[in-house]
Amino acid sequence: MSSVNKVILVGNVGSDPEVRYLERGTAIANFNLATTERGYTMQNGTQVPDRTEWHPIVLWRNLAEWAEKYVRKGMKLYVEGKLQTRTWEKDGQVRRKTEIIAENIQVLYRPADYKSPNSQNVENATETPLPEEQTNIPTLEIEDIF
Repeated sequence: MSSVNKVILVGNVGSDPEVRYLERGTAIANFNLATTERGYTMQNGTQVPDRTEWHPIVLWRNLAEWAEKYVRKGMKLYVEGKLQTRTWEKDGQVRRKTEIIAENIQVLYRPADYKSPNSQNVENATETPLPEEQTNIPTLEIEDIF
C-alpha cells in the first residue's frame, strides 16, 4: 500500500517572501504562514485563548517567481503541499527543520493596501475579499513548474 504526504493550510502570510536564486537561476522562496485556532470558553468558565501556529513554506522555480511578484504580508492563502524535513549539522549539533513544500497556492484575501503590478496603492489597510474580476494574480500549480 502506498502512503500519502499531503498538507492543506489556509492562513495569513507573516512576511513578504524571501526569494533567492541558485547558481543555475533556479528560484526558491520562503515565508511563514500563520494558522490560528480560535479560543473558546469551557463549560466551567475557563477561557482557552487563541492558538497560532507558524508554518515555514518553501516554493521552488516558477511558483517562487510567482510569489515574489504577488504574495505579500497579510494576505490569506490556501496552500497545498507536502511535508519535508531537512537535517544538517551546525556547531556539532544535528539540527532538523520540517517545512511545507508548496505545490499549489491560491490567494483568498488580500490587504486593501496591496499594490499589484497593475493597480494603485490604497490608504486603508483592512482585509478585503479578492474579487475575481479585479485580480491579475494567477493561480499556479505544480504542473506549471516542470
